[in-house]
Amino acid sequence: MRTLYSFLTHISVFFLWVSGLFNKKMRLFVKGRKKVLDTIAQRIKPEDKTIWFHCASLGEFEQGLPIMQAIKTSYPQYKLVLTFFSPSGYEIKKNSPVADLITYLPLDTRGNAKRFVSLVHPSLAIFVKYEFWPNYLFELESSGTPAIIVSGLFRENQSFFRPYGVFMRKALRTIDHFFVQNKNSEMLLKGLGIDHVNISGDTRFDRVSAQIEQDNSLPFIEAFKGNSICIVCGSTWPEDEAILIPYINAASANIKFIVAPHTIEAGKIDIFRKKIKGTSILYSEKDSADLSAASVLIIDNIGLLTKVYHYADIAYVGGAMGNSGLHNILEPATFGIPVVIGKNFEKFPEAKRLQSLAALFSVSNQEEVFEIMSRLVDDKNFREKTGMIAGHFVNSNTGATRVIMEYIASLHSNGLI
Repeated sequence: MRTLYSFLTHISVFFLWVSGLFNKKMRLFVKGRKKVLDTIAQRIKPEDKTIWFHCASLGEFEQGLPIMQAIKTSYPQYKLVLTFFSPSGYEIKKNSPVADLITYLPLDTRGNAKRFVSLVHPSLAIFVKYEFWPNYLFELESSGTPAIIVSGLFRENQSFFRPYGVFMRKALRTIDHFFVQNKNSEMLLKGLGIDHVNISGDTRFDRVSAQIEQDNSLPFIEAFKGNSICIVCGSTWPEDEAILIPYINAASANIKFIVAPHTIEAGKIDIFRKKIKGTSILYSEKDSADLSAASVLIIDNIGLLTKVYHYADIAYVGGAMGNSGLHNILEPATFGIPVVIGKNFEKFPEAKRLQSLAALFSVSNQEEVFEIMSRLVDDKNFREKTGMIAGHFVNSNTGATRVIMEYIASLHSNGLI
């Protein structure tokens, strides 16, 4: 089975190359991997002590970040090597100071895995949430390198728990310890006879909770917002914007909107902007315009959204109206504001939990957007109560990083890393 898997991985290289001719993201995916192993050979010396983090994309980076920061503080003698699978994670975070080397993960062939593990020679490998690459896992096992999963999240429909998932279960069993988000994940693993599991929670709670302690001031937003109620629509996709635009166009003058599209493409932003009836302004235009006169501010920039939520009275978080995946609802929740999302969030336990507490509201059409937004805007007590619940939800679920770091400390003290 491993031979077949490796063969299919080699075959996929050709199809990825072809798709890169027509798709910019796939072009980055292919091009970015061409010289990865050579770069590692140049940057990591045989005598270096390293810890390897792997993240699928940007969301997993945010989950892994509290642990990376804690390791840099507690174990400065180790170089951190951070790999990404997706261009959307790598391209945004490739210059982050948190790691000593940030690169793409070469495709999961036997040869790539063997050379990568040999070059990086990690003392510990940390995979965030749900990235499982069999050849890499088998190679880590062969080299005697401990591997752990952090913020793990498992569902019944994953291949590990299906009759045909024998090969993937074999790869899963190479993991030395699992730190999972919830009881369901623990029970699924134990159903496979995997007992080295801790319910530590989601490290994103630690990440977003720390944001409150940062300087979140953005003077240009203060000038834009004034005394108005501010609705921040973060990481929106066209499906989200389609149900939001009628409400934005019908809103009263005392409501202002900040929209941060998930994809920063001038053409798509221009199409969205033309559908707005009121005065809109781009972040890139802020220095040459009267911010207070605009009703909609569009953030055509990456990296500001977390601070932007600091100014929100209500947040709409995108991704769940389509099938692209719900974005981080904890970022606005940590600021103590109610959260509105789309309809497809079954794979996101934190959203389901927050909804059960009546601090998150799901909408599936324009009418439902009008209904919940109008209530949140008009009823200050309701808005503040739901926001308080959201903030408490984040605060009461922190601590995953501490649990994981205690385990890493035990490995270190026992000479295992």
